[in-house]
Amino acid sequence: MIYFDRVSKVYADSSVALEDVSFSVEPGEFISFVGHSGAGKTTLVKMLLAEERPTSGAVFFESVNVHDLPLHRINHLRRKIGTVFQDFRLLPQKTAYENIAFAMEASGRPEEEIRSDVPHVLELVDLGEKMNHFPGQLSGGEQQRVAIARAIVNQPDVIIADEPTGNLDPVNTFEIVQILKKINDLGTTILLTTHNKGVIDALKKRVITMDRGHVIRDDREGRYIL
Repeated sequence: MIYFDRVSKVYADSSVALEDVSFSVEPGEFISFVGHSGAGKTTLVKMLLAEERPTSGAVFFESVNVHDLPLHRINHLRRKIGTVFQDFRLLPQKTAYENIAFAMEASGRPEEEIRSDVPHVLELVDLGEKMNHFPGQLSGGEQQRVAIARAIVNQPDVIIADEPTGNLDPVNTFEIVQILKKINDLGTTILLTTHNKGVIDALKKRVITMDRGHVIRDDREGRYIL
């Protein structure tokens, strides 16, 4: 499904973000990308979303080089990828329901489908009773669960979770990881970036370890080793 083919990224100031990175992702995999700050994890995410272009090499999604796509097809590609971030990125003036509905409206989904699907995904992340709460009325863990529900409501093929537990305590971190595992069990590919050793060791899934722009380990059932 996803293939990075000898991808390098050098910025204008000559800093190297990625160097000769190659790996593949099969449909339904759960992969964690680990490494110290500056290792290249976020650049990888931006490459897949076509927010950054490689200096050399190519990134393929469903056998298509994402950086050869015209803008309208890039937008179509991004609809196949849900994103979850460390800082939630919820609209504060909208309820949990409305935040998720807004994502569906932006994708052109009909009102009938919105009314059906939003409560369903809120139940999936155990927030069915809080659909009318605003972000300011929710805990950090609950806000992240809304963000996950928003990411999955359009049924993407891939979820990118970029440090999703970075602002959460251990209890909420555990709950978020369990939800991501549940989504993966339903068939969605998960790409997780994290610094959290406990998360990695608990998942027992594939781990790609990065250091200064290089992939230095690729373990099928990995632990956090740096």
